[in-house]
Amino acid sequence: MLIRIITALIFLSVSSLSMAELTIQVNKGKDDPVPIAIVPFGWQSGLTVAEDIASIVESDLHRSGQFAPLSRSDMLGRPRNATEVYYRDWKSLGVDYVVVGTLSQEVTGTITANYELLDVNTQRVILTGKESVSIDKPRYLAHTVSDKIYEKLTNIRGAFRTQLLYVSAVREGGNRTRFRLLKSDIDGANESVLFDSREPIMAPTWSPDGQKIAYVSFESTRPAIYIQDLRTNARTQLTSFRGLNGAPAFSPDGAKMAMVLSKDGSPDIYVMDLASGDLQRVTNHFAIDTEPAWMPDGKSIVFTSDRGGKPQIYKVNVSSGSVERVTFEGDYNARARVLADGLGLVMVHRDSGNFHIAVMDLKRNRVEILTTTNLDESPSVAPNASMLLYATQYDGKGVLAAVSIDGGVRYRLPSRFGDVREPAWSPFLQ
Repeated sequence: MLIRIITALIFLSVSSLSMAELTIQVNKGKDDPVPIAIVPFGWQSGLTVAEDIASIVESDLHRSGQFAPLSRSDMLGRPRNATEVYYRDWKSLGVDYVVVGTLSQEVTGTITANYELLDVNTQRVILTGKESVSIDKPRYLAHTVSDKIYEKLTNIRGAFRTQLLYVSAVREGGNRTRFRLLKSDIDGANESVLFDSREPIMAPTWSPDGQKIAYVSFESTRPAIYIQDLRTNARTQLTSFRGLNGAPAFSPDGAKMAMVLSKDGSPDIYVMDLASGDLQRVTNHFAIDTEPAWMPDGKSIVFTSDRGGKPQIYKVNVSSGSVERVTFEGDYNARARVLADGLGLVMVHRDSGNFHIAVMDLKRNRVEILTTTNLDESPSVAPNASMLLYATQYDGKGVLAAVSIDGGVRYRLPSRFGDVREPAWSPFLQ
C-alpha cells in the first residue's frame, strides 16, 4: 500500500512535466558585483568555432552573481592581448578587470585559448592561461577559462565545468507518461537523456568521481536502485528487495552505498558494500528513517526521521549505530545535504507554513533561511559549496532554482517546455 501511495504522489507531482531544455534567469545578484569586461576572443585566420567562447565566459561569471560584465556595445576597443589594452579607456568605463584572449587550432584537432586577466587599477596582468580541448568541445573550453578567472578573483575553486542531473516527464496522451533522467552542463547546455521509462525515476545522485550515477526506477513495477556507468551507459540493478528501495547515496570514497530499505519492516537506513554486496542495517526504529547523506569523513550519516513525532535531521554513526538529533529549530526539517567541509548542511525547512531551503551551521546550531519561494525541495550543493540547486514552483510551474550559500545570489533554470525536478549537482569532474 505504501509503495502505491508513493507512486501516486510521484505521478501527481510530475505528470505535467515535459522534455526539459533549461534556460538561465538571474533574478538577484550581489549588491556590489565586480565590474569586468570579457572582450571577444580573436580567432586564428580560417578557424571556425561553433560557440562564442567569450560570451560563455561572460554568462558564467554573470550567473555567479559576483560579477557585472560590461556590455560589448559599450566597449571602446577589442584588444586581443595585454599589449593592445589601453587601461585609461577601461578605467573610464568603470571596469576593474579585463579578460582578453585568442583562439587557435592545433594540428592535433584541438582548439587552444590563450587568455589574460588584467587588473585595470594596477595596470598589470594578474593571470595568464592556456587551455586546449577537442575542437568539438568549445563550451568545455569556455567553462575552463571561467573556472580559472573565478578562482583567481574569489579564491574559491570554480565549478562551471560541473554538470547537473534532473528528472522530467512527458505526457504521451491519456494517462501515459514517459519519465526521463537528464544530464546537462550547469547552464543547461549539452543536455542528454541518460535513461527514459514509462515508470517514475527518482533520487538521482553522483558517485564521488563523477563517472557513475545511481537512481531509483519503478520500471519493474516496484522501486529498485540502479547504478549507471556514464562512460558506457551500462546499467546495473543494485537492489530489488520487498518494499521500499530508495534514496541511494554513494559514500565519500565511492566504495559503499547508503540507501533506504523496508524489507525488514519500517523504512531504515542501510549501507551496502558495492564490491561484495554485503548489507549492513544502520538504523533500527519503528519510525520512518530516510534521505541519508554522508558526512565527509565517511563515518557518519545524516538522515530524516519522524521518530520524534515530526520530521527532523538525525546523525548516526555507521559503526556503532549510535544516533543523535541534529535539528531542533522548526517543526519540519528534511532532505539534508552536507557541505564539503562538514561544518554545515542545507535542508528543507518549514517556516510559517512554507517550505524553504535553509542552511544550518553545525557548530553554532544556527539556521538561516536562504529562499523566498514556496514549496522548495530537493536541495543539492555545488562541490565548491558556493551555490545550491533546488526544485521549486514559479509562475505555476515546477522549475529548478539556485541560491548562493549566503542567500545573496539567486537565479532560476526553468525549462522552455515544462517542469523539472530532483536536481543533483555533480562533483568536480576534472
